[in-house]
Amino acid sequence: MSDSPPINLTNQFLIAMPGMTDGNFAGAVVYMCEHTERGALGLIINRPIEIGVQQLFEKVDLVLERDDLLSTPVYLGGPVQTERGFVLHEQLDEEGGHYSSTLKIDGGLEMTTSRDVLEAMANGAGPRKVLITLGYAGWSAGQLEEELSRNGWLSVAADRAIIFDTPVEERYDRALSLLGIDRGFLSSEAGHA
Repeated sequence: MSDSPPINLTNQFLIAMPGMTDGNFAGAVVYMCEHTERGALGLIINRPIEIGVQQLFEKVDLVLERDDLLSTPVYLGGPVQTERGFVLHEQLDEEGGHYSSTLKIDGGLEMTTSRDVLEAMANGAGPRKVLITLGYAGWSAGQLEEELSRNGWLSVAADRAIIFDTPVEERYDRALSLLGIDRGFLSSEAGHA
């Protein structure tokens, strides 16, 4: 083991390399919500699923009254706890605007798993910029570092415009462009020069 300091990928994108063979992550862009010595948690931001936000709200007996979210897709956030909802959103400025189960992410975003954020959104309030997923991507202690050492992922500081304002089909290429990389230059073969 080296004595190098541990890496912290919180508030970064993980971009799957073309050679990623795990079907859960091939072509994925993952926003990292937390990365500690105990492991890592992220949400895939470019995998919309069949269900939309309006249908999700109906499933939990809420009526969505925000026109800006009516046609918004729900995303598959990862292969862990796919029956559970995760709301990635901007931090709220208002006093007392925190929900009962929110992870504050260094860099200005929050990830909430409690129903109260959905209730606020259903009533026309709550965060304006949101990405809702079912499930999350999780890594045990050292697992992500091992995948990085095998060239499974690229990482770059996250850009919230890619999460909230970029069409889903452009998110992978836009995330790569943060590194100055074009998809065509990436090989699906891992190797060392």
